[in-house]
Amino acid sequence: MSMSPPLLSVEHLDISFGSTAAVRDLSFSIGTGESVGLVGESGSGKSVTSLAIMRLLAPQARVSGSICFAGEELLSAAEEGMRKLRGRAITMIFQEPMTALNPLMRVGDQVAEAILAHETIRGKEAWTRAVAALDEVAIPNPASRARDYPHQLSGGQRQRVMIAMAIVNRPQLLIADEPTTALDVTVQAQILDLLARLREKFSLSMLFISHDLGVVSQVVDRIAVMYRGQVLESGKAQQVFTAPAHEYTRGLLKAIPTLHSNREEALAMVEARQYADLPLKEVERGHWARV
Repeated sequence: MSMSPPLLSVEHLDISFGSTAAVRDLSFSIGTGESVGLVGESGSGKSVTSLAIMRLLAPQARVSGSICFAGEELLSAAEEGMRKLRGRAITMIFQEPMTALNPLMRVGDQVAEAILAHETIRGKEAWTRAVAALDEVAIPNPASRARDYPHQLSGGQRQRVMIAMAIVNRPQLLIADEPTTALDVTVQAQILDLLARLREKFSLSMLFISHDLGVVSQVVDRIAVMYRGQVLESGKAQQVFTAPAHEYTRGLLKAIPTLHSNREEALAMVEARQYADLPLKEVERGHWARV
C-alpha cells in the first residue's frame, strides 16, 4: 500500500446556507490516479461538495473544515491562486452541457478559451490544440465540428466537448458531476468508457458524482454513500457492492433499475430511507474505512 499523501484531502467539511446544513462533517481523500465516487439521491450534498472544492459556492454559503489539494489548503487560498488551479490542475464536467456551454460561441473556440486562460500562446496554436482535444474525446471530423455551435451537436457530442475542455490542460483532478444523467443508455456507456480511457491515458485522479450506483460501479475504485449531507458508508467499490454494511446502501442497490423492476425500485428506495438515519457499524475496509 502506498504511503504517499493523497492528492485531495477533505476533512470535517461543513457547508450551510442560512440555517440549512447541506454537508455535515464530511471527510474523504483521493490518491493520485485514483477514482472515488460520491453517491446519493438528489439533495444529499454531492454537488455542493464539488462546488466547495472548486470554490464556486455562492457568497452566502458558510464553509468550514479543510480541503487540501496537492498540499495547499483551498478554503483559505487567495482567489488569484484558485483561478490558476481551476481549469488547469482541477477541472469539472457538469451534468447538462447545454447550460454549461455558451450557445453563441463555436465549440472549438470554447475549448481554445480554456487553454488561453492558462497559457500565453497564440490563438492559432490554441485552436490547433482544441481540435486535437476534440479528437481525443472521439468527436468525428473534429476540425469541422470545432466550427459548430452547441445546438448543432447531439447531447453526447456536447458532453464530449465538455470533457475536451476539462482535459485539454492535462489536469491532475477531474470532477465529474452526474456527467451521464441527461444521456440515453447507449451514449451513457460510451461516455463512461471514454472517461475510463482518458483516466488511464493521462493518469487522472477523478471524483465521480452520481445518484446511480450502477453507473458509479464502472468507473471508481472507492465509494462514499451520502444521505442528507453525511456519509453513511464508504469503502472499496467491490466491497460496497458485494457486502454493503448499511441498510440504506442495500436499498440503493436494490433500486438499480432492471427491465421489470419499476415498482420494486420505488419500494426499495422507501425502505432505504427508513434506515438512512441508523449509524453505520465500524467496518474496516482497507486503507479507507469509515470517512
